Amino acid sequence: MPSPAPEGEVAPPHGLLPASASAGAESRNLGLYIHVPFCAVRCGYCDFNTYTAQELDGVSQASYPAQAMAEMTFAKRALDDSGVLPRPLSTVFLGGGTPTLLGPEPLAAMLEHARNTFGLESDAEVTVEANPDSVSALDLQALAGAGVTRVSFGVQSSDPSVLATLDRTHDPERVPAVIQWARDAEIQVSLDLIYGTPGETLESWGTTLQSARELEPDHVSAYALIVEKGTALAARISRGELSMPDDDLHAEMYTLADQLLAEAGYAWYEVSNWARTPAHQSRHNLSYWTSEDWWGIGPGAHSHVGGVRWWNVKHPSAYAARIGDGVSPAQAREILSDATAQMERVLLGIRLRHGVEVTDIAPGHQAQLAEWVSRGLLEGRELLAGRVVPTLQGRLVADFLARELT
Repeated sequence: MPSPAPEGEVAPPHGLLPASASAGAESRNLGLYIHVPFCAVRCGYCDFNTYTAQELDGVSQASYPAQAMAEMTFAKRALDDSGVLPRPLSTVFLGGGTPTLLGPEPLAAMLEHARNTFGLESDAEVTVEANPDSVSALDLQALAGAGVTRVSFGVQSSDPSVLATLDRTHDPERVPAVIQWARDAEIQVSLDLIYGTPGETLESWGTTLQSARELEPDHVSAYALIVEKGTALAARISRGELSMPDDDLHAEMYTLADQLLAEAGYAWYEVSNWARTPAHQSRHNLSYWTSEDWWGIGPGAHSHVGGVRWWNVKHPSAYAARIGDGVSPAQAREILSDATAQMERVLLGIRLRHGVEVTDIAPGHQAQLAEWVSRGLLEGRELLAGRVVPTLQGRLVADFLARELT
């Protein structure tokens, strides 16, 4: 079951932004996120805003691309009418869900509409998420022809028993083939991994990491499993069928990931992300972590422009109704105060390799920062240079560090 939407003030149906959103737009990149809320099967751990065919009575996947394109047109008009500086898109990210369930032609049509509506920088990063069993070699060739530069494969694990616990349906032996197809299409490859699944051992996780290294992707994301309320996995744990993942084992798994990926030439740039080179970092995700501008298209999608954040209605039928009426699909929004914006810079920045500037830290924390250096949680040389950057041990408790500093 998808998680509930956050609370906020009612978003205006015209979609216009306050004058403050236009300030400094010339120094910020503009990205586009396109949410495709469809999956063939709901994974037991997932609480994303996604739906299977059985959960979408009266909603057609075939009609969705036209709705998404209509919101792009609405977005462009709303930004222009709000006085926000027009900029070509620097990144586009098609996520979900499983975007490739739609097939390459609808995805290409949405990308072409985005290009025609906003413009696209010549070196724009265009990412599509995919499951290893949701694309063919011809699909990837077609996506490359449509302008896709990067594909993010949801691999999660190479251990069939772990995949079964997560309700993942792909065959891990298919992964090398789909990666080769992407390379043949000259598309960058990122692998998404999950660690800490009930029953997964450190040895099993090490095998997954070794398999990932041997595939030589351009980018790796490794996330600790979070057991979300309302999911099938949470229900199994509450019934005693599975054991809750252990925090100490999570820490060992993260440390092993960093060690093995570093040995293979990958450098961390965000707590859960490693790239072969700076050019292979996810520019779109970096735009989230550095509070640039992006418009989120689709049911439940989140947006942020110039300190204004909003989120769309979650169910595809409610989204379709608003798009059909020509009004904003936004359910609610929040205008960030200066204090909140600064707090978010710390919360997000502490997770990044370049860290957060000491000047963004609230006064009175200098002694605490020095103590954390002595405890091995912060890089001492970085602190002397005016930046707060976590060490490997600090990354393990990055959320704690951020809370203490805000």
